[in-house]
Amino acid sequence: MLSAETLKSYITQGLACEHVQVLGDDGQHFEAVIVSPLFAGKNMVQQHQLVYQALGDRMREEIHALSMRTFTPEAWSRLNAAR
Repeated sequence: MLSAETLKSYITQGLACEHVQVLGDDGQHFEAVIVSPLFAGKNMVQQHQLVYQALGDRMREEIHALSMRTFTPEAWSRLNAAR
C-alpha cells in the first residue's frame, strides 16, 4: 500500500520542490500541496502536468486519486504572509 510519505518522496525525486506536503492514509487517495520554482510562468494545468510527469506511470499504477494545490515560491510566501 502506498503511503503519503512515499508519494511525497516520488514527487521530490522527480520535481525540484521547496515544499511538499502530502496527506492521505488509505493508500489510494491523496491531497498534496506542492511549491516549486518550476511552476513560475505556468498556469495551473501546466503546473499539474509537471507533477504528473514527475510521477510518471505511478499515476496509473499506484495512485487512484491525487488532489493537489500548486504554488510558486512567491505565491506560497504571499499566502503564508496573509495568514
